[in-house]
Amino acid sequence: MKRTVVLASILALLLVALFWQHADKPAANITPRSEKIPRSATTAAATNAKIPRPEFPPPTEISHLADALNSPAADIRADLRIVAGLLEAFRTNFPHDGNPVGENVEITAALAGKNSLRFGFLPPNHPAIDADGELCDRWGTPFFFHALSGTRMEIRSAGPDKKLYTADDVTLAP
Repeated sequence: MKRTVVLASILALLLVALFWQHADKPAANITPRSEKIPRSATTAAATNAKIPRPEFPPPTEISHLADALNSPAADIRADLRIVAGLLEAFRTNFPHDGNPVGENVEITAALAGKNSLRFGFLPPNHPAIDADGELCDRWGTPFFFHALSGTRMEIRSAGPDKKLYTADDVTLAP
């Protein structure tokens, strides 16, 4: 009986020592606390804070596909066809990528030359691009892009009332 108690005590001490030794070492797949991303960085991203975007060199070439965009001689349907043409030109030049991705500002940046070819499908200083870098309709409201698939994009103009999802919205889903 005494021998069993002594062996159980030794086994318990070995288990405690083994546990103690491994408790001081971080697991291989866990980042130590000192290396974790500060909470303020994740909070800023979660609250849509403006995060500086990497700078791209200016486009090497610029097309004239968007020259008639928002022209007084045309209408919103023609504008939507022009934007759809810009997206189609992008997909043709980046067949493995499909549509440019992201919100309006990222899509506009890709179309304006911030892409691997540095080709501007529309000029970065086009009058339809507002101060925030968004591609806007003829009433100054940013277009709403909704990817239907990797190669199909619905484009929505908020229309003259400048409010999305109202009766005067105009959409094009090629």
